[in-house]
Amino acid sequence: MSMKMSLWRIEDEKLKAIPTTKLSKEERIENWIAEDITILGIDILIFGRQVITTFGKRIDLLGIDEDGSLQIIELKREKTPRETVAQILDYASWIKDLSYSDINEISEKFLNKDIATAYSGKYEKPIPESINDSHGMIVVASELDDSSERIVQYLSEYGLNINCIFFNVFDDNNHEYLGRSWLMDPKGVDEIKDTKRKKPWNGYWFYNVGEGDARNWDDYIKYNFISAGGGEFYSNQLKKLKCGNKFFAYMKGLGYVGYGEVIIEAQPIDDFIVSDTDGKKLSELELMTKNILRNHDNIKTEWIVGVKWTKIFKRDDAKRFSGAFANQAVVCKLRDNVTFDFLKKEFEIITD
Repeated sequence: MSMKMSLWRIEDEKLKAIPTTKLSKEERIENWIAEDITILGIDILIFGRQVITTFGKRIDLLGIDEDGSLQIIELKREKTPRETVAQILDYASWIKDLSYSDINEISEKFLNKDIATAYSGKYEKPIPESINDSHGMIVVASELDDSSERIVQYLSEYGLNINCIFFNVFDDNNHEYLGRSWLMDPKGVDEIKDTKRKKPWNGYWFYNVGEGDARNWDDYIKYNFISAGGGEFYSNQLKKLKCGNKFFAYMKGLGYVGYGEVIIEAQPIDDFIVSDTDGKKLSELELMTKNILRNHDNIKTEWIVGVKWTKIFKRDDAKRFSGAFANQAVVCKLRDNVTFDFLKKEFEIITD
């Protein structure tokens, strides 16, 4: 059944319905969304508006979420509901092939800044190494017919990230109010999408070395550890690793450099004792990096995981291939079978 929205004013303990009114220009909603994405109730960075496709159509709004997925926002305007659904699917077929360079060009044109800078300013972290691996579609309308709602729900149930958001304008004695509701709970749509999209996990983990001022691969090899810090967002990812977990260490821009097993779960650097050093803590040893983070409240401090390395490579010998899995996360599950098969061969791993 088509979505309907109502609004009442409480007057002398009685409810008085506030009548709906037709929005003078649907462009107003587009302006509101572009200026304040929070009216959708989701967190997206809008980096393109009226984006021209190669087949001459214009995408109303184009955004990117924290995971690096592109999000299409399309207003119904004067099109029939079915035309709107068909149109947004057509747009999705186009954006799935956008390269980083294409996305960057759109961002620079609309925001006057590159997509990496815009993303970092919005989400306060570096842009994922791989973006546009998936995309979502949001239809904006005052209402849809029953058939269009069924189509959208059907597509969502089969793993397509598509949803509808309804905006209605109410006129209460010349005071306008804007109401919002979703066809389906956005969180529920995300859960369906993730369930359908995620590949079975092979039991191995991905770890991002993140070498820089606070971390050095040579220290990791010499003292048998990996680390992360600078805030709970990063250290909490490291804490996912438990004793016995096996992982591949990846170095951005180079490739995979190590394969190991967790033998000591995450601890603050000031608590971590390095084996074969007569009980010395890692923080007491001479390290290649001089800027390793230490903070007594353990929030921004570096957290350490003790590991047993099975096979390691120097930076110049890092293993990679075009299209190999990489991720900006500190730790995540390795689900890409092509990458896993490649790593098994390169690191001489025998699995059941």
